Amino acid sequence: MALESANSESRLMRWVLIAAAMAVLALFLVLPLAAVLAQAVAKGWSHYFNSVTGDDTLSAVRLTLIVAAIAVPANLVFGVCASWAVAKFDFPGKSILVTLIDLPFSVSPVISGLVYVLMFGLQGWLGPWLRDHDTKVIFAVPGIVLATIFVTFPFVARELIPLMEEQGRAEEEAAAVLGAGGLRTFFTVTLPNVKWALLTGVLLCNARAMGEFGAVSVVSGHIRGLTNTMPLQVEILYNEYDLVGAFAVASLLALLALVTLAAKNAVEWFHGDSLAAGRRH
Repeated sequence: MALESANSESRLMRWVLIAAAMAVLALFLVLPLAAVLAQAVAKGWSHYFNSVTGDDTLSAVRLTLIVAAIAVPANLVFGVCASWAVAKFDFPGKSILVTLIDLPFSVSPVISGLVYVLMFGLQGWLGPWLRDHDTKVIFAVPGIVLATIFVTFPFVARELIPLMEEQGRAEEEAAAVLGAGGLRTFFTVTLPNVKWALLTGVLLCNARAMGEFGAVSVVSGHIRGLTNTMPLQVEILYNEYDLVGAFAVASLLALLALVTLAAKNAVEWFHGDSLAAGRRH
């Protein structure tokens, strides 16, 4: 009787927790997204398509995709190299490297943008040299790319490091004993064991790169058609009281985020066994 009562209470608590979680998700996630979509089409679909196909908006979309196409591969290379070094080798300064990888999680993106202005702005440390060589970083695409790389570089490494540490070094050491070089060991042993976690990290990095606002806002200069990414375009349209246009661009940004999330969940759904096996390895 006591066991039946305990099971009943356990089921009740489970359903209460599920209902509470669903209520929070509906309040803070589903309803805001629904409100964005509703506002985006408030004046009809024709107005919506006119808003998202304007020259400034298309330029913002292109720039967002270009920045992500540069920042994500750069962070992919850095994340793989850093994870391999941290998880597979012991060296002086290892703890410092791990701390630096986590730095963008604790530093405000606005501060990181200001740091780049201090370094590359006209009055910055390298500003006079850049001016003399007719090179622009701040208020130009290079500055946006650098700021985006900074705020997104932990994502790939943070997906890989725990998995690589959990897998240990036994297979790599065995490959070395059998005569395999470092690169061959990486591509034939290490990479296959972490490929799905690597893909997850890349998707998360891509989502953050496309949605970054703070650091990009500082270094971009908000130049229409040149240095505005999609988040900055949303801000400009909103400040100009073009609410439908702002929500239309925001809906595109939300759609890109949802596609990225769906891709991440698809990877985990279809390759969950492989991910679990890699963690047990």
